[in-house]
Amino acid sequence: MHRASGTPTALRHAPRAVPRPGPPRTRSPIDAEAVVVLHRAARALLADLAGLTDRLLTVLEDREPAYGPALRTDPHHTWREAHRSLRHSVSSLIDPRGTREAARRCSWKIGVARAEQGLPLDALLHAFRLGGSLVWQGLVEETARAAPEDVRLLVHVAADVWNFVDEHCTVVADAYRQVERRMMWRRENQVRLLAAALLDGTSRIADLPEAAEALQLPEQGRYVVVAVAGGRPAGPAGLRAALLERSPRAHWHTDTDVDYGILLTDDGELPDAVGPTAPGTRVGIGTVVRGLAAVGEARAQADLALSLCPAEGGTVRLAEHLPAAMVVSAPELAASLTERVLGPLAGIEPADADVLVETLATWLACDGSAQRAGERLYCHRNTVLNRLRRYEQLTGRSLARPSDVVEISLALTARRLPLL
Repeated sequence: MHRASGTPTALRHAPRAVPRPGPPRTRSPIDAEAVVVLHRAARALLADLAGLTDRLLTVLEDREPAYGPALRTDPHHTWREAHRSLRHSVSSLIDPRGTREAARRCSWKIGVARAEQGLPLDALLHAFRLGGSLVWQGLVEETARAAPEDVRLLVHVAADVWNFVDEHCTVVADAYRQVERRMMWRRENQVRLLAAALLDGTSRIADLPEAAEALQLPEQGRYVVVAVAGGRPAGPAGLRAALLERSPRAHWHTDTDVDYGILLTDDGELPDAVGPTAPGTRVGIGTVVRGLAAVGEARAQADLALSLCPAEGGTVRLAEHLPAAMVVSAPELAASLTERVLGPLAGIEPADADVLVETLATWLACDGSAQRAGERLYCHRNTVLNRLRRYEQLTGRSLARPSDVVEISLALTARRLPLL
């Protein structure tokens, strides 16, 4: 049982209120005799409280390994805390009403201090029960020494002793769990803030080691960021499990509308296809970057890939859609290019313009094969060639000129994107 005084947290919190005790129990004459025996033995324990404390610390060292570090590094404080707790415990046997609240405050502070120090709750409760056992053993031994014939009377007050121990175990556990919840919230909030800074690209270099430790990811690993939107709540949850099979070391961060996964990829490869997703789930996968310092860049890539996903859902890996990514990254330039490349078609009937644009797109998708383009469009290859020549005549561009083909391809990509 550790020192608890002086901790601000301990002073801010008090043990929970308990129901007021009912009317005093009417004791039989034998109960009254037992109380006299109990008080006499308890006063003897108080007279040698230092010796009782030494015994408790010896028992803790032998039977509760979790107390080993405290006993080695802070023996004086540990002794004083045990001494204070035992004093309240034994005094409560003599004057339960007068010492009840002070004893509960002492136990509450111990629970707070031990939670803040990271001692396991099971070890703390074990220590309290060991202390209770030692007090009971001391009562029996003292009575056996002073008046052996009265030992039998202690049976009538045993319930009072162990009810006290149980009550204070509850107080300690309540204090411990309250602090544990607060500390857990602080840890989770800190992790969230560190992850958000990495994804936003605002994390300082000096903060990277702390972020690596909090997220349990290496500072210098290779990472890819995955952005998941829509399909809530099943979409992101199911997708996390699928992606974790590919990259078991990952941290997920939930933003307002998007879930971000920071995935460690030891082999430098992007995640495989994620398989079926919930209807409406859109997934954007960026490219691989080096180090946590570059996660902000990877998040921007994932957002870019996400913006290319169709509204009905799907997965886009940025590495496979770089031309479209370039268009999305510069929408004003893309609009200007589209006007230069396709603007001349505005002088003909809209239906004819749509046919020419569809033919151009299909011909490019078929790697410049008029034969395959005709099969997709359900027309003769000569029809495809005639349409292509008409486009060249209307725009002054040549499909035999590589630079023109590049511009046409980018303009067609921009035309089918919703932002343009």
